Amino acid sequence: MHIFRKWQWVVLSYLTLHVAVAYSGEVSLRGITASTANSVDILVQQARQYEHGESVPLDREKAADLYCQAARLGSAEGQYALGWMYANGRGVERNDGTAASLFGMAAVQGHDYAQKMLKLMPLPADSQKRLPGCLKKNSSIPSGAMSGQYRVDQTISALVEKLAPQYEIDPGLVLAVISVESGFNTQAVSSKNAQGLMQLIPETAERFQVKNAFDAEDNIRGGMAYLRWLLAFFKGDVALVAAAYNAGEGAVEKYRGVPPYPETVKYVDKILSRYNKTTHPFQPGVVSRTSFIFTSAAAAQ
Repeated sequence: MHIFRKWQWVVLSYLTLHVAVAYSGEVSLRGITASTANSVDILVQQARQYEHGESVPLDREKAADLYCQAARLGSAEGQYALGWMYANGRGVERNDGTAASLFGMAAVQGHDYAQKMLKLMPLPADSQKRLPGCLKKNSSIPSGAMSGQYRVDQTISALVEKLAPQYEIDPGLVLAVISVESGFNTQAVSSKNAQGLMQLIPETAERFQVKNAFDAEDNIRGGMAYLRWLLAFFKGDVALVAAAYNAGEGAVEKYRGVPPYPETVKYVDKILSRYNKTTHPFQPGVVSRTSFIFTSAAAAQ
């Protein structure tokens, strides 16, 4: 009962939201298709139905799984709803630390109710460790499929396929980078503070106008813009592009090729084994100059 007394106003607001959506006719599983709604929204809408038994059998474990998939793809509503389930033990074992960590993720994206919840419960210092397994880096993705030697998240793959033509980049190269960088985890954060699907450090995110590195589309757009720049700078040499993505273009120019860093050498090998192409078309106009590696090579001939 203490939860009800403490969070009564939030409960009422949350239920009001669900009732409004349910009666709007927007959550019928039969009426939703990928062509009419964002796939992340579909996951959240389906989760709501299973959570409340609306037009489908009540299945809160399935609801939690669907919310978790949406949360992994950067949905603030999915993160908040999953946090609510952990706060109340609905379909999952109650865990206030996990709930607060999920509320924290949603709050960063401006979710109003999540921000209010954080005023009622403390955010754990080790919040990254408190997240559910499906949100942790390199966790398996049940909805994924195998492509070559690695697992592909179909929702992310569809997003990449949609955006890639705008940057004139082969989706296969982008998916290879995402798989190596984050394992398709939109919330991944490295020890160097590289963030999201394509692991953009804050400087790179700012350079390519990424506002929210944990938003799947925003992150992918930034990563593609960077790849497009690198492809032009290194004239489509995939190995050099991969090396620069990992170690920076300055390191590649310094060593006039793939830097002899064990991490970078291993990284390049992974990208090449997953992409299987050594060159990629490029757009010369996106850079003011190309790498002097090619100027030096031409002069030596």
